[in-house]
Amino acid sequence: MQAAQIIVLATPVFLLLIALEYAVGLVRGRNTYRLNDALSSIGLGMMSQLTGVFTTLMTVGIYSFVYHHAALWQLPGNVWWIWPLALVFYDFCYYWHHRLGHECALFWAAHVVHHQSEDYNLSTALRQTSTGWIAGWLFYLPMALVGVPPLVFGVVALVDLLYQYWVHTRQIGRLGWFDRVFCSPSNHRVHHAVNDPYLDKNYGGILMLWDRWFGTFRDEDDEEPCVWGTRGPLRSWNPLWANLQVYAELARDSWRTRRWSDKLRIWFKPPGWRPADLQQLDPKPPFDVRRVRRWDPPMSRRAQWLAGGLFLVVLNATGAFLWFAHELAPSASALAALGIVASLVLIGMICSGEPSPLSSEGTPARGLPAEPPSLH
Repeated sequence: MQAAQIIVLATPVFLLLIALEYAVGLVRGRNTYRLNDALSSIGLGMMSQLTGVFTTLMTVGIYSFVYHHAALWQLPGNVWWIWPLALVFYDFCYYWHHRLGHECALFWAAHVVHHQSEDYNLSTALRQTSTGWIAGWLFYLPMALVGVPPLVFGVVALVDLLYQYWVHTRQIGRLGWFDRVFCSPSNHRVHHAVNDPYLDKNYGGILMLWDRWFGTFRDEDDEEPCVWGTRGPLRSWNPLWANLQVYAELARDSWRTRRWSDKLRIWFKPPGWRPADLQQLDPKPPFDVRRVRRWDPPMSRRAQWLAGGLFLVVLNATGAFLWFAHELAPSASALAALGIVASLVLIGMICSGEPSPLSSEGTPARGLPAEPPSLH
């Protein structure tokens, strides 16, 4: 069975849990969902899966090539102990992939998509990048070099990814000893926060032990409610711009700065770093979490029904495409994917009133303050 087909089978479970979380929030008087944000997050997850149809062959091919031609030895895939060891090894590699995704601008440009939501709920877990394939595979080559079979690698990668779904919720509080060892909702809420004490913390996918060992762990503090999003807010529901925003900003700064060394350093310095000449020419004010306002352009009831109805159609079309993609000719796959992406752009325009599909500016924000998020 194809990995995309497994995701299709898991999708009803994802959506059922989203509905359950929404219902629990309503009962508690702590709803964490907005229609526009949820459609955007789930749509970006769909777009990421579409991209995977065309890029997985490359990334798996690179891993397999290294395994077959450069591995120090080839471990057996038919003994039970390989699987838990491979999962721990994968989670270790994921920690460094995730950490560099926050500490290097080039990798942040891909990973930022997952952090752009200013809400925090299970739909946020589905919000995934479509450009991670460009360089993300580099971090897992050590597994190929020590001989972890491609099948084992693929399975543990999927397990690590699926595990992280449930931690994207505000409806589960502290879990005691579990929080000290494993990635949990409390730990991951910290990871998504833009508050100074929480910034760039808690990278582990399954285990928090990596963060504790390498000095990147931070516990959730009741006196410091998490505020979510990014310090360079997206201000758009457009899925194309969500994936291109940071790349465009880096390219613009790289073009404008004068020194050739700075043109290159921009891509590999931490996110937010700017050369002295650009900071002097176009200074950016320091980030102040107290001034964060959620972007929430109003939607009429008609627009909500239109966006929701179209989204259900596109969701089913995406499921059908992912299920049969391996049987389609490349040209047919490309046309189907383009049609789905165009529909997602249209949904984003309905949600935000954007004047054009590639615009990064839409209807002004309502000026809603970021909600105190942590529920215990």
